[in-house]
Amino acid sequence: MGSGRQRAQSFMILATMLYRASHLTAGALAVAQHQRVLPAQYIGLAVALGLSVLGYGAALRRGWFDPRHIWADVMVTGCALPFLLCTWGGAREPASLEWAMLLGGSASAAASIALERLQALAALALLVAAHLVGYQLVGASTAVVGHVNSVLSSAVMAWVFWWYLRRQGRLLDDANARALGAETHKARYAERLEHHRALHDTVLATLTTLAAGGVDANAPAVRERCAREAAYLRRLIQQTADEVPHREIGAALEEAVGSVESLQLRVTAQYHDLPTVPPQVAAAFADAVREALNNVRRHAGTGHAYLTATHDPDRLGGAVVTVVDRGPGFDPERYVPGLGLRGSVHGRMAQAGGRASVDTAPGEGVRVELRWPA
Repeated sequence: MGSGRQRAQSFMILATMLYRASHLTAGALAVAQHQRVLPAQYIGLAVALGLSVLGYGAALRRGWFDPRHIWADVMVTGCALPFLLCTWGGAREPASLEWAMLLGGSASAAASIALERLQALAALALLVAAHLVGYQLVGASTAVVGHVNSVLSSAVMAWVFWWYLRRQGRLLDDANARALGAETHKARYAERLEHHRALHDTVLATLTTLAAGGVDANAPAVRERCAREAAYLRRLIQQTADEVPHREIGAALEEAVGSVESLQLRVTAQYHDLPTVPPQVAAAFADAVREALNNVRRHAGTGHAYLTATHDPDRLGGAVVTVVDRGPGFDPERYVPGLGLRGSVHGRMAQAGGRASVDTAPGEGVRVELRWPA
């Protein structure tokens, strides 16, 4: 669609072209009805039509008027044509000249928007002078005022429309620029938030476990996990941390389970009739499961979690994943969700078009259910 100014230009080209087409149509009807035996009238109409096709055709191709074409239209169609009709076209009365004078109105409209201010005023003055002299030649002084008014009002209205559309175009461009800036800021914030979630679920979880002394830092699985997360941090610093989404939900969940098992959490996993989901959905399931299992390792105190993944019997192509522990549970009304549960579990599922729910009570363990689509 282009910028606001380009849209304004396209509209004004179309509007003035339709205005000229209406005048040419009136001229063709007038010549056909009243001037059948005067070939000069047809020649004059053909000249006006040719200049119109040249000027407006070039404007449609280039996106705006060529001042040379506008001046040619003003001088030939608006000024010279009436005198040629008086001299060789047999125009001796107002009816035989009115259609040519009518073209001066559409010529002034195009000139007022396509030419520089001083040039537009000069073109308008020439058109008014041509109308005054032309009607004097055919003895129609009473019609001069009306046609001069038509020339002037056409120019003024076209210029007002053009000014207004340019102003609205600038406002539209400014609004689009602000919206684009806001979207860019939003995208950057979302990217930072995703990095924060990833750091919380991986590096921070590993460091918290090591600091608590719950695992052997020299164990091969722990060292392998530390190396993997160090590589992730390195990519993040280099701004190349574009993770390739998992293609299958089963593989995504297995990788999440394996990363948490390396920190000595035992996970009993069962998969049944897993559906095919979009890659970003599989990645969201994996990230949410990883954080849910991290919460089991940190808070349940059992060292054991149960994972079940299957299709959603209520939704075709849907998936349901649950993470359950048999720990002490908690009171949901007194518990304020932290970043992990709020952002890494609920937030990730919501972004993928799914939802997460937590079912727990004191002494009853915790059940986290992930469902897609919501």
